[in-house]
Amino acid sequence: MTESRPMVLLIEDEEQMRKFVRISLVSNGFRVLEASTGEEGVTMAAAETPDVVVLDLGLPGMSGFEVTRRLREWSAMPIIVLSARGNEQDKIRALNDGADDYLTKPFGPGELIARLGVALRHAARSTQDPTGSVVSAGDLRIDLARRVVFVGSAEVHLTPIEYKLLATLAKHAGMVLTHRQLIREVWGPGEGHQPQSLRVHMAQLRHKVEQDPARPSHIVTEPGVGYRLKLDPAPPVAG
Repeated sequence: MTESRPMVLLIEDEEQMRKFVRISLVSNGFRVLEASTGEEGVTMAAAETPDVVVLDLGLPGMSGFEVTRRLREWSAMPIIVLSARGNEQDKIRALNDGADDYLTKPFGPGELIARLGVALRHAARSTQDPTGSVVSAGDLRIDLARRVVFVGSAEVHLTPIEYKLLATLAKHAGMVLTHRQLIREVWGPGEGHQPQSLRVHMAQLRHKVEQDPARPSHIVTEPGVGYRLKLDPAPPVAG
């Protein structure tokens, strides 16, 4: 049953980091392909069609940003970028270029496996059910087909903007969305809305769907970057 295990393409130039990630992935049931340059990674992605890409931004030659743009020209495979600690603008740029998520170095194996699980579930849902159907996060349930939202058994009434925000997060559940991505999706590319307006609407939304809006458990803030709809932990990958 080896071939049923998800395949990860790891594009990372640091040998020790590649070894750390490879061991973490293999011990959790993944197959791993490795590339040490962006050029090699793009070629390997086209030849092997992996299930998900783990991509370092600071590559020699072709940067991780360019790799992301090249892959997005022909593929929707999930891309999780590895970013240096505190380099906020790089994270935002990578996400806006088409990456699905990021991890800040240093990171633990558990966080990497959890992010990969979310990416694979998101990709599977997009393939099998383009509408997304029902997205659940704890006691929060978003029925995208019927355009209704429940917390527990109670229906929550949202304004059109609040619903659009929540639906956008639900369609990318588990993935971080930047302020710019959310503003573009909710208000459109031609609108001049600012992050402050987004924060106001997000605060109103949290008051309706969170048990404690001051300590949100569903819609979490990625400081300086954007927001994420947090999903329940994914089950382990089968061996």
